[in-house]
Amino acid sequence: MEDKNKKTKKPIGIKKSVLPVLWLVLGIIAIMAIYRLARPALSVFKTEAPEESVIAIQDEDDFDKIENGIHLRTGFIAAPGLMETVNNCTNCHSSKLVTQNRMDKERWAATIRWMQETQNLWDLGKNEDIIINYLVSNYPPKELGRRENLGEIEWYVLEE
Repeated sequence: MEDKNKKTKKPIGIKKSVLPVLWLVLGIIAIMAIYRLARPALSVFKTEAPEESVIAIQDEDDFDKIENGIHLRTGFIAAPGLMETVNNCTNCHSSKLVTQNRMDKERWAATIRWMQETQNLWDLGKNEDIIINYLVSNYPPKELGRRENLGEIEWYVLEE
C-alpha cells in the first residue's frame, strides 16, 4: 500500500537536459550575429583590419624621421650612435626600457655582458663602444631621491 502513495520519479530525458544548453548556444550565436550587423568594424568575425589601424611606412625617411632632435619612432635623442643603438637595442625590447635605465659606462658594459650570457644577445663588436658612449652621453645616471641634497646648512648643538 505504501508503494501506491509514493510518487514515482520519472528519469529526466536527454532532451530536457540538453535543451537549456542548446538555447544558450543559439542565444550567443544570435547576439554575435546582431553585433556583427550593428558594428562590423569590431566584429570577432572580421577578416581585414580597418584602414585606420594599419600603420604604413610611406618611405624610408619616415621610418627614421627626426624632429626637434628626437627620433620619432623610438624617442631616443638624435646624437652620434643613435642608429647603432636603435638597431641593436630595440630589436629585443622597447626604447623606454633602455632610457629608464640610466647607468654609467661600467654598468652598461656589465648589463650588455649579462644580456649576452643570459638573453642570447649577439656580439656587438665595434658597435658596443658606440652604443655605450651614446647611452652614457645622452642618458647619464641621475641622482635619485625624494628631495635635493642638503647644502649650506648651519649646524648647531642642542643644549639639554
